[in-house]
Amino acid sequence: MSDIEQIQRRTVKVLALGQVLGGFGLGSTLSIGSLLALDLSGSEAWAGSAATFSTLGSAIWAIPLSRLAYARGRRVSLALGAGFAITGAIAVINAAGFRSFPLLLLGIFLLGAGSATSLQARFAATDIPSSGKTGRSIGLVVWATTVGAVTGPNLFGPGEQLGTLLGLAPLAGPFLFTVAAQTCSTLVFWFGLKPDPLKYAQQIRQDAGVAKHKISFKSAIQTLKEYPVARFAVISIALSHMVMVSVMAMTPVHMQHLGHDLVVVGFTISLHIAGMYALSPLMGYLADKVGKIQTIFIGQAFFIAALLFAGVGHSDRLMVTIGLTLLGLGWSASTVAGSALLSATLPADEKTNVQGLSDSLMNLSGAFGGAVAGLLLANLHFEGLNAIALVPVAVITFLAFFISKRNQLANS
Repeated sequence: MSDIEQIQRRTVKVLALGQVLGGFGLGSTLSIGSLLALDLSGSEAWAGSAATFSTLGSAIWAIPLSRLAYARGRRVSLALGAGFAITGAIAVINAAGFRSFPLLLLGIFLLGAGSATSLQARFAATDIPSSGKTGRSIGLVVWATTVGAVTGPNLFGPGEQLGTLLGLAPLAGPFLFTVAAQTCSTLVFWFGLKPDPLKYAQQIRQDAGVAKHKISFKSAIQTLKEYPVARFAVISIALSHMVMVSVMAMTPVHMQHLGHDLVVVGFTISLHIAGMYALSPLMGYLADKVGKIQTIFIGQAFFIAALLFAGVGHSDRLMVTIGLTLLGLGWSASTVAGSALLSATLPADEKTNVQGLSDSLMNLSGAFGGAVAGLLLANLHFEGLNAIALVPVAVITFLAFFISKRNQLANS
């Protein structure tokens, strides 16, 4: 095995461990966050603000963190992003205690840096030149989030008990686990990513006589104009994330209206998050073997089934749970395949730049979905929300069909 392959394997293992720990905060941020937003604001329409500010935070943090990675390496960028998430979790705990809705939004915004870090980690798995297994590398790192992300929502009950024991406000307790997990994640990234994968890849290019050039927002846009397949990958990732966030963020509120307690809500969200991450290595394998665009098609099929189950069976707990699980699978197929397609299509010197822009657009789409979801739930109910979510699915499906046909003509 060559030195490059050994370093790549070690890098993926470190990234996977960091993702395991970082994943503990994902369920709490959007699920308990939406319930806290409802409680502190007193308005159902504002319940979606948790998803909005989390994804808005991820969007805003994505570009500076990617720029930092390009300048100082993934190690510094990933550790700093996890550090911001710790600050955000502490702010949420204080917001619940002081019953401050603005402080809650600030805390969730800072927690968005943790999501941006998690998203950047999947691209870090493809920094070092390898044998073309981009889908499997991304899938493995995304899969590693499963342990923490699935366990996290099931800690709602114990977290609430721990918070009560420590005299914290209701719903604040689960964020204690977020603080602990993100602290461990920070340490793993900081001490484990040696050598830094992006710095190592840059050194390989420098040794080959390729000069490091200045990156910018303008150059990222220009790259997407020149590479239509990369442009499609960015659009499919963004719209798929919007579909997932809009429905998932409102599910706890909808289930609470049906009379279910936090344990039931946590279990449903756990299955959803399991769908998002548990089969991501399979999605990566399909992306490499069957085709990246074809796997995006599969993701949209999962979305259609999910929205039909959750929408038609909106009053039935089992139907909603099945729908949420399928929603996670749709996100997994679309995001893993879309990310692999983006990494495989971009020129090496623009990868980090465009990946940061992609993550930013992905989270802006999620923020929009979260904001609109609260209004749709209040006015059209849960079934109406699921029906409207079919629109971006149709857009992705049409574009995937168009790009696939265009590639077939180009190769004929």
